Amino acid sequence: MQIVAIVVSLVIAAVGIALFVKAIRHIIAVVRLGQPTASRTDAPGARATTLLRESLGHTRMLQWTAVGVGHWFIFVGFGLLFFTLLTAFGQLFDAGFALPLVGHFVLYEWATELFTWAMLVAIAVFIGYRATRPSARTRGPKGRFYGSTMWQAYFVEAVILGVGLCIVTLRGLEYALMSASGEDGASALHFPLTFWLGEAFSGASTGALENAIYLVATLKIVISFTWMIVISLNPTMGVAWHRFTAFFNIYLKRESDGGTALGGLQPMMVGGTAVDFENIEDLDEDAVMGIGKIEDFAWKGILDFTSCTECGRCQSQCPAWNTEKPLSPKLLITNLRDHAYAKAPFLLTDPEDEEARAALPEHARAAADRELVGATAGDPALPSGGAVIDPEVLWNCTSCGACVQQCPVDIEHVDHIIDMRRYQVLIESNFPSELNGLFKGLENKGNPWNMSPTARMDWAKGLDFEVKVVGGDGENDPADLDEVEWLFWVGCAGAFEDKAKKTTQAIAELLHIAGVSFAVLGTEETCTGDPARRAGNEFLFQMMAQQNVEVINAAFGERERKKVVVSCAHCFNTILNEYPSLGGKYEVVHHTQLLNKLVRDRKLVSVTPLDRSASQVTYHDPCYLGRHNKVYSPPRELIEATGAKFTEMPRNQNRSFCCGAGGARMWMEEKVGKRINLERVDEALATGADKVITGCPFCSVMLNDGVTARKADGSAAETTEVLDVAR
Repeated sequence: MQIVAIVVSLVIAAVGIALFVKAIRHIIAVVRLGQPTASRTDAPGARATTLLRESLGHTRMLQWTAVGVGHWFIFVGFGLLFFTLLTAFGQLFDAGFALPLVGHFVLYEWATELFTWAMLVAIAVFIGYRATRPSARTRGPKGRFYGSTMWQAYFVEAVILGVGLCIVTLRGLEYALMSASGEDGASALHFPLTFWLGEAFSGASTGALENAIYLVATLKIVISFTWMIVISLNPTMGVAWHRFTAFFNIYLKRESDGGTALGGLQPMMVGGTAVDFENIEDLDEDAVMGIGKIEDFAWKGILDFTSCTECGRCQSQCPAWNTEKPLSPKLLITNLRDHAYAKAPFLLTDPEDEEARAALPEHARAAADRELVGATAGDPALPSGGAVIDPEVLWNCTSCGACVQQCPVDIEHVDHIIDMRRYQVLIESNFPSELNGLFKGLENKGNPWNMSPTARMDWAKGLDFEVKVVGGDGENDPADLDEVEWLFWVGCAGAFEDKAKKTTQAIAELLHIAGVSFAVLGTEETCTGDPARRAGNEFLFQMMAQQNVEVINAAFGERERKKVVVSCAHCFNTILNEYPSLGGKYEVVHHTQLLNKLVRDRKLVSVTPLDRSASQVTYHDPCYLGRHNKVYSPPRELIEATGAKFTEMPRNQNRSFCCGAGGARMWMEEKVGKRINLERVDEALATGADKVITGCPFCSVMLNDGVTARKADGSAAETTEVLDVAR
């Protein structure tokens, strides 16, 4: 028995290790096919701290508490219980083997048994959870496993269950063998959670117990190395490989301070260098703008794809997926992953060696000819032919960032989507027709509404005080911003959209009442470029952003503190996070932050005229204020200051549901599924609120349209309205 156990175990271990090394080398080769990118290794101390916090602390996983706790025990157990695998090899040669130094150390024994049992309970619950989910058959918020490769997940879970049972059984047999041999240590002190199992083996002979240990140790080794062989033969098996790649993916994340890849977008890169108007003339003629082929992705992008666990958290939170559209962030990533590894043999072959490429398997040659973005066959979310990514999938994204915020291994979905949009716009000129009007308005009029720029100050008409305009021709207009504390960035919506203009007036009135000195840029202000950038028109964004930075810098002059207050969440995000790379470094606050400070400082005692006795209100977190920039408390504190009855929607703060306007979707029609704004309005109305409060003019437009639609079908009362916090 012992000889057979040794031979079987050593053979399968040798095969497993050889294949595992080969698979690792292949994965590294595939990742290296990607393009250079900006530094991902700066601030090593901060990155190491983030890695420890997110891995050992499980901070991202614990966003879903129960699942996170269970996964933590499995994660830690995977590392800790590796030592039990070493013990199993030793037991093949000596049934009573224990690791030197720690083998009979009480704390080690307690930790081993505690984590084994916790791992067994957790994995049993996970198997039950997965088995009772709609899994691959059902779409929608409950079907987060739709499209996941279920056999792989069940296989991994079965392996963990099998290994855990082997460890527990071996511990019981060890107890029984020690008792039968009369050795010290056969007690509950050394076997705190398995002594009872050992007692069940009492009465067996020493030889029988030794043979049982040889058998179970072999079974444990066979299970472990079968797992290794299977994952080595399936390099796209993210549910297993993330155990190794996640550490690198987290350490090499975009933000060295540990932040998610939200807020500002990753700049367009060529050869690892950010492209802007200053260096565009230095680019080669064949330089690729954006991503048009799988090999155009940066190496970090391919590492992202490799690290996807197919857990579906991103999918469960995505507003497009939740409203029956074909975009699933998970399936987008896994489709790109599968395509990268399918095309890799072609890309890894010498381009000059035509014979070698002709000898490649048919699937590799087919992958080489496959379009990245284009018409697909079958389900656009899981295409069975045609291109890898359907255009409908690419343009469904609202860039709300829910996928990025939820991902436990820090995949940067939004950056990848925008990079593919950049190629479609800048190289292919292939984008939704509605965006033509957006681009035309931005280029010719400086605003997405295509309104005359001379009307930018119309919002100030009717105010009982004069709004100062930098460089204006009014009697009190300042030449620059030295005379005032704040530059008030009005934004295109605040200047041109009817309801948003009322919010702009309200903010100006409140600042005036509080004695805050401010000025605006008037007709010198133009769109920040946010919708152009999110739509993939990077050069239009660069043009508008650089123009704005020059105007703002000239207005501030040599002033040290350059303070900007912004009413639009999208303008806020762009000026705060994207203008610094273009030379525009300012102290930027959202109007809810400034107004809340004024209330706390008692410079404002009443913020809004809500009827406190009759109003039931709820608050919608704008994605670009909340999730992208973590501004959650100020708007709520302002609402509380009114004394209104406040009820949160079920999806709020970092899990807030998008209004549907981001990612330039404000100017595109929703042709598939339920409208995102209707989904959010239905959720708001379900709270019983008659006033839906928000802090972004884009959100206000979308929610107001939704409320209007629900009034028309009788789902909302005529008194229901959408208001900005400032009103």
